[in-house]
Amino acid sequence: MVTSHKKEPFLLFMGDVVSLLFALWVTLLFRYGELPSQALFVSHLLAFLFLFVISIGVFFIAGLYDNQTLLTKRNLPALIVNAQLINSIIAVLLFYFFPFLGLTPKTNLFLFLLVSSIIIIVWRRWGIQHVALRKSQNALLIGSGEEMKELEQEINSSSRYGIHLISFLDLTSTDLDVQSLLDTIHGKGISLIIIDLEHKKVAPILPDLYSLIFSNIKFVHFNNLYEDIFGRVPVSLIEPMWFLENVSASTHAVYDFLKRCMDISLSLVLGVLSLLLYPFVFLAIKLDDGGRFWSMQERIGRHNALIKVVKFRTMDIANDGAEWGKGNTNKITRAGKFLRRTRIDELPQLWNVLRGDLSLVGPRPEFPSPVRRYAKEIPYYNVRHIIKPGLSGWAQIYHDGHPHHGDPDNIRKTKEKLSYDLYYIKYRSFGLDIKIALRTLQILISRKGV
Repeated sequence: MVTSHKKEPFLLFMGDVVSLLFALWVTLLFRYGELPSQALFVSHLLAFLFLFVISIGVFFIAGLYDNQTLLTKRNLPALIVNAQLINSIIAVLLFYFFPFLGLTPKTNLFLFLLVSSIIIIVWRRWGIQHVALRKSQNALLIGSGEEMKELEQEINSSSRYGIHLISFLDLTSTDLDVQSLLDTIHGKGISLIIIDLEHKKVAPILPDLYSLIFSNIKFVHFNNLYEDIFGRVPVSLIEPMWFLENVSASTHAVYDFLKRCMDISLSLVLGVLSLLLYPFVFLAIKLDDGGRFWSMQERIGRHNALIKVVKFRTMDIANDGAEWGKGNTNKITRAGKFLRRTRIDELPQLWNVLRGDLSLVGPRPEFPSPVRRYAKEIPYYNVRHIIKPGLSGWAQIYHDGHPHHGDPDNIRKTKEKLSYDLYYIKYRSFGLDIKIALRTLQILISRKGV
């Protein structure tokens, strides 16, 4: 079924648990040369249970339960290997520093790490394909625009979706003929129709399509499927009604309270701990070029209000305001290269979070000058300012081509980034914020940056 991939995170979670249990059983089999007794298995299970929980947590942080990872398999082998390396390091630390947990003897632990790595990789790469047992459906795609072509290419490039696209009707150049459409549906055994229900050419034939539901033909709104697969909203296809249905500036008392509690507690703890680095940063900047320590920048915050964020200075001038072509060299200093690469330059913004100008999670705040340009050239751009901006967000995690001022392709990249911001605004929740925070931590540790 086309929507069955929504169940796959749970399926993979259960498969991972079973894989870890099976790995422990195989470890005992190899270690003692005989089928492990129930008493032997249970005694080791109690000892390894804490390690199992940590392993699942590492998989979550690494993104191994994300829709984008499940559906497109991007970087899946590297993700699995890196997660297992982290689990191995944690296991070794637990063995040596917390011997009371019972992860002994050492031979059993190292054998388990090796066996579990092999079993997890085999399960994730090949096992899931046989467990899901997804029956392929003949499908018809009806819509227009680049997003439609993007979705068509993605579905046709993978059998994972259980969809076989028989035909694609491009509404940009095609007028829908009801009888011809019905003949195509029945003649080619189509059981699934992926359609842009909001397109102006579709609205007149909706009454004729209604009868198809009695022929066991399912309809999937293009926008919903696109969001599930790519983790972003198809901006060029959405109409004003979409914003009325999915975007609201009204408060959500419980969510806002939990989010603010997380912002205050984490920014306070991390902010105080980061003070230990300030003397070293100050010394590095002074020895490099002797310039100012801070960079105070104006950014656009919630409801288009101006906010001032503080960072460690990384360029030859304290703040260019993103005003390119006005004599600004925008040269990154030697110390600035290190500060940016390690994200240390962002640490002072924790005080902006504590003060309430920023949140830990939300759309990244932009400079006023580019925002004015984007608002003119990108429809609905200012909708991203309906909520408080953040240090990290959904776009920073999943958008590959981060736009930069002065880039000739900046508008296209910014429009794509907006599609991720709108996805976050639509689905924002405390659970999603936790997920973004954990993924951001994982990205920073791996030194990818955000």
